[in-house]
Amino acid sequence: AADAAILTERQRDVLRLLARGLPNKVIARDLGLTEGTVKVHLLAIFRALGARNRTDAVLIAQRRRLPEA
Repeated sequence: AADAAILTERQRDVLRLLARGLPNKVIARDLGLTEGTVKVHLLAIFRALGARNRTDAVLIAQRRRLPEA
């Protein structure tokens, strides 16, 4: 999907775990990142999707049928 190209591979990894409802701490642990790095990725995801928050990002990704959602 063209929309998926707006996210980096790592951002797609974060979005996939976010869509499962996981907190930043668990996303960080699962991906071998710091919580701060996860937050940076989340902000980039929000910006790329035009989302206001975590829930909004997942809903937008689902509406756009991004495979990570």
